[in-house]
Amino acid sequence: MGDKLPIKMLHDRVLARMPREEGERKSTGGILIPATAQVAKRLFWGEVVGIGNHVRAIKVGDRVLFSPDDQHEVEVSGEDYLILRERDIHAVAASRIEESTGLYL
Repeated sequence: MGDKLPIKMLHDRVLARMPREEGERKSTGGILIPATAQVAKRLFWGEVVGIGNHVRAIKVGDRVLFSPDDQHEVEVSGEDYLILRERDIHAVAASRIEESTGLYL
């Protein structure tokens, strides 16, 4: 199977992989936050591993910012992935993105 997943995303769907939770983390102020702490309204970054044919602004390999409330989890070949709609993604981090506002005019 190699690097290709055995599925094809449809329409405006994006398949993303979230980085593994590292357990405890530190805030920018140096405060240790335990893995069991819940942070309300926190957005997450994930790596795009598949896109549907109507996705316009996202490519495979991009990092995307999304809300955990907008996700659906799925297991493929023993790994957990998230299925999102392109419109539910708040930001894209990729080396190809230049200085632009990201607005559609």
